[in-house]
Amino acid sequence: MFPLHKSSGHTLPSDSPQESPKVSSPLPEFFGNDQAASLRQFVSENPESSEKVRRGRSLAILSGKGGVGKTNLAVNLALAAGQEGARVVVLDADLGLANVDILFGMMPRYNLSHVITGEKSLEEIIVTVDENVKIIPGGAGIQSLADLSSSRREELLQKFSVLEATEDFLLVDTAAGIYDSVLAFALAVETVLLVTTPEPTSIRDAYGVLKALSRIEGGIKKDVRLLVNMAYNEEDAQSVAERVQMAANQFLGMSVPFVGYVPWDPNIRKAVQKRRPFYLSYPSTGASKALSSIARRLFFSEEINRDQFRGRPFPGMGGIREFFSHLMRRER
Repeated sequence: MFPLHKSSGHTLPSDSPQESPKVSSPLPEFFGNDQAASLRQFVSENPESSEKVRRGRSLAILSGKGGVGKTNLAVNLALAAGQEGARVVVLDADLGLANVDILFGMMPRYNLSHVITGEKSLEEIIVTVDENVKIIPGGAGIQSLADLSSSRREELLQKFSVLEATEDFLLVDTAAGIYDSVLAFALAVETVLLVTTPEPTSIRDAYGVLKALSRIEGGIKKDVRLLVNMAYNEEDAQSVAERVQMAANQFLGMSVPFVGYVPWDPNIRKAVQKRRPFYLSYPSTGASKALSSIARRLFFSEEINRDQFRGRPFPGMGGIREFFSHLMRRER
């Protein structure tokens, strides 16, 4: 689908080899134009598989450095998946610079900390921003998970379990960089989406994230996907993906499938200034079309859905409840 091109000169650490392996093409699409509808039809025709298929999957978006458009991608990717019929809840887990609400032009009064203290219920802090997209403002509540008693932790997990019955995907927007909290989120989700741009510093830092993931938890292999943002064209994106994949494969023993790229688009800046997601403000722009394709590959790919139908979940997959459970165990 995406032919290889010669390198455009982007470099990784000096120990990069001269030759690079073939870049993985984005995953094939399986369900056609209405993947979510087809998924629901499969469930209705195969009720014995519904429990496995309806389990809310989790995905965290990571980047090695700030300024790569990670949060903007998280917001608009959720909207793109929602337009396909998926029900998505976004957890704003950037402990330092939570900006998901700003991109939606709102300022929530409550966040996860109010649920932890018992002041509000989970339903009361969740904000619906589109027909199929909701937001959980994280705030200081994420850090407070470490201080919960066993009984309170179990009580909260029961509340999070409700989301699995209503939502298809949990999308976690993390902070940029390689912090302990970011790595904890990466370990708790089933899939990591790593974002980089064609800038050499961004590529280097993306490799740093992969290196950190390969060294934690005894070298557990995470399902990591690569997205190139702000690429000038397909050749530019392919060159970046090729070099990241080459280094990850040769030095870390990691396979990092390339799910696609989002082109540099002046309409993105205009949308941010309006405090409105570009996917809603400019649905026909190049960036929006690219995200629609990436959303289908990430959330409705043949590989993912086949494994769910056969009862073989992704590595680390445990649903939304398990995401929070894993996070609490690790934080304590």
